[in-house]
Amino acid sequence: MIGEVREYTLTCANNQLYTVPLAKEIAPGLLVYRLPDEMHPDRPHRWRIGHDASGLSVADAMTREEAVKAAEAIGALADWTQDADTLRATVDPYELFAKVRGCWLAEPASAAHRKAGDVSRNGTYTDADIEEAAREAKADGMNAYEILLAMSHTVPWMGLDTEAFNEAHDRIARLADAA
Repeated sequence: MIGEVREYTLTCANNQLYTVPLAKEIAPGLLVYRLPDEMHPDRPHRWRIGHDASGLSVADAMTREEAVKAAEAIGALADWTQDADTLRATVDPYELFAKVRGCWLAEPASAAHRKAGDVSRNGTYTDADIEEAAREAKADGMNAYEILLAMSHTVPWMGLDTEAFNEAHDRIARLADAA
């Protein structure tokens, strides 16, 4: 059911299974969920559009907002409740790409989007992360704009949705006494 949040089992290319506790159905047969931390820890794109019937992925996104936007854009393109082989035979990939052109997506598990080290915490932060970022910004004499630029390219900040990013930035800027 649209808007339903539930547990979901996804399948990786190597047939490994992962259970995701909070997958949200955006369109019939299309789910958006955050990748488990242990899955592809070198990929900063932590949000995925998944095909419910097969457990396979459609695309990855840096933020939940982008994944939802893309899933909504392609939701009416096909009957996503069908099996994967039927969808491959009926969905025009050019039309699919045209629908998501304005979204920041990545091919699932693409080597082009890997980062050195573990970036599985992308889009999640703690109060300790806020305090550490503020200490570093203050020590470097950064202003609020410089903090904004630094955050947009580093884990865990770069994967935050807009509202959460703005809140984290404001907290860091206040603690760092940045103008």
